[in-house]
Amino acid sequence: MGNRVLVTGGAGYIGSHTAVELINGGYEVIIVDNLSNSDRSSLEGIRKITGIEPTFIEADCCDREAMRRVFENYEFDSVIHFAAYKAVGESVAEPAKYYRNNLDSFLTVLELMKEFGRNNILFSSSATVYGDADTLPVTELTPRKPATSPYGNTKQMAEDILRDMVAANEGLKGIALRYFNPIGAHPSALIGELPRGVPNNLVPYITQTAAGVRECLSIFGDDYDTPDGSCLRDYIDVVDLARAHVVAIERMVEGKSRERYEIFNIGTGRPVSVFELVRGFEEANNLKLNYRVAPRRAGDVTAVWADTTLANDELGWRAERELRDTLRAAWAWEQSVRQ
Repeated sequence: MGNRVLVTGGAGYIGSHTAVELINGGYEVIIVDNLSNSDRSSLEGIRKITGIEPTFIEADCCDREAMRRVFENYEFDSVIHFAAYKAVGESVAEPAKYYRNNLDSFLTVLELMKEFGRNNILFSSSATVYGDADTLPVTELTPRKPATSPYGNTKQMAEDILRDMVAANEGLKGIALRYFNPIGAHPSALIGELPRGVPNNLVPYITQTAAGVRECLSIFGDDYDTPDGSCLRDYIDVVDLARAHVVAIERMVEGKSRERYEIFNIGTGRPVSVFELVRGFEEANNLKLNYRVAPRRAGDVTAVWADTTLANDELGWRAERELRDTLRAAWAWEQSVRQ
């Protein structure tokens, strides 16, 4: 049972890449996803990459009875919880939708874990919890700032819920991974980021502009207090990010956690500006992008990047993929989608 993992939201972007790395690491994967922001094609991609078809249950994590059946019918000791809405702008427009879905789904999973004696939970958190940090890079001890969106607030609240549930339930162990900016795709170009409608994230907008799907890329602001005036971010390859989940699960399963609730930053530790990323994409793929500078976007912080010392030392994990390779993989995935 220790090598079986339930992955909620496992048909999504980060979930599907994590499923691949788990399977390659010898784990059996059970995916639950309601396909509201993902596609069945990712399941086929997982099968083609690994040669193994993961168990898939189409269900909503807010549906307690559907989730109860999952816990009754499948043996697993560990859960990775990705299932959540994730569009910052939409969360500002529809806060109740985000609070209801992102918190209710997590509470349902945690309560069922307690009821069924499943002990290891890995939560998909975010660097948004740091807000506009006073000092950079941010460490796990950097104070969290008030969230700039309901989406970010659901990540902060879920971390607090996990901390309190672990404190109240002796058998439970939890890890929150605070991701920075996941980008790229699997090198096979069989799975990648598949946004519905207009992308919220920079790299899919870049690749769609390169593919002619979008007429022009908008760079929001060139007057920030940074070397080139554009925002600084920590862009982490999605495959490196997926590997972090495998080592974090191993840490809990093998009883190596120092505390029953732990937090780790998952990034590269290197700030990259928006202009730098755009130029890097052009150079890596030998093409030119049509882009323009637009006014600043509400809620964007000037700069944030990770101090990854804790994850490097405690998990034995570090980001390995070169940015150029990540941007090549993103373009290869975009081209495969358009064929």
